[in-house]
Amino acid sequence: MSVNRRGFLKGATLAGTGMALARSGQASASTDDFEPAYRKLEESGLLRERVDQIAEQYHQCALCPHRCGVNRNRNELGLCEASSRVRIYSHTPHFGEELPLVGRRGSGTIFFSHCNLRCVFCQNWPVAHAGRGRQVSDRDLADMMLDLQRRGCHNINLVTPTHVLPNIVSAVRIATRRGLRIPLCYNTSGYERVEMIRLLDGIVDIYLPDLKFMDGEKSALYLMEGAEDYPERAKATIIEMHRQVGKLVTDSAGVARRGLMVRHLVMPNRVAGTREFVHWVAEHLPLDTYVNIMPQWRVEHRAFEHEAISRGLQIGEFLEAMDWAHEAGLSNLDERSLAAEKLYRRRLAG
Repeated sequence: MSVNRRGFLKGATLAGTGMALARSGQASASTDDFEPAYRKLEESGLLRERVDQIAEQYHQCALCPHRCGVNRNRNELGLCEASSRVRIYSHTPHFGEELPLVGRRGSGTIFFSHCNLRCVFCQNWPVAHAGRGRQVSDRDLADMMLDLQRRGCHNINLVTPTHVLPNIVSAVRIATRRGLRIPLCYNTSGYERVEMIRLLDGIVDIYLPDLKFMDGEKSALYLMEGAEDYPERAKATIIEMHRQVGKLVTDSAGVARRGLMVRHLVMPNRVAGTREFVHWVAEHLPLDTYVNIMPQWRVEHRAFEHEAISRGLQIGEFLEAMDWAHEAGLSNLDERSLAAEKLYRRRLAG
């Protein structure tokens, strides 16, 4: 029996009832006491320095581990195919993210075009691979952030931000000076240079990285050429992110304010190394780190070309992954995944 998207979403709705987000192991904080990290950095006068430091990367691009070395200010294109002018696919309140990000009014997602990883199974390939979207100025990007805040979103969710980081921090500073004051969420594939993540210390409030693969050979097979070092890069990135923001902190309504949230997509035939993933988290991070073990695998883009991942995920494979997570002692698992687990166990029981 396979996990399908409709079944997953149906199961996930069980978790939404009452917005029961504040559970054991997840700290809470008063909304009134919260101030985004970037506002404090701006008040100290250091945000401008960070903006300038990160902007220097466009002269000889080394934003990500590919380190293409192209001069993006002269419109030279590296592997991500992005220039110095940011391209945006959309900005909108999004209700499909983790519940602590969604709350009642949505996560303010900004989808950036292009990507530095380009998975063969990408579910968003028209944007990440083909680069669909429109070019905007940093001031336009700041306007989008402020628009999402005006619309009541709980955070600014930067989706696939790695390769356009100079534009993002520039826009954040512009928006901060015009009243931006909701958390900044860095939503990444995990293929990062730790040196660049360190420059985000004091800017980002919430980190939302993937840890897709635990094996370099699988990374080489299913990711962009040159990304066989993905597992080590992503693990080092996550450890640095945790150092900066710690465990997830929510307000009294269960809405995320600060902290680390880690995603892992379960794939057919144990390709992603889920068992190794949960044991790595248990060994290197607090057991109550927020972890989302995701069952919403779909055969997308070029996945059908690879036999091991050319089919849907079986319910047994997802339940096996959840068993491993429980056995490893992970105590702050995503509520939609827990709801899906409960639904599928009932279904198998008859």
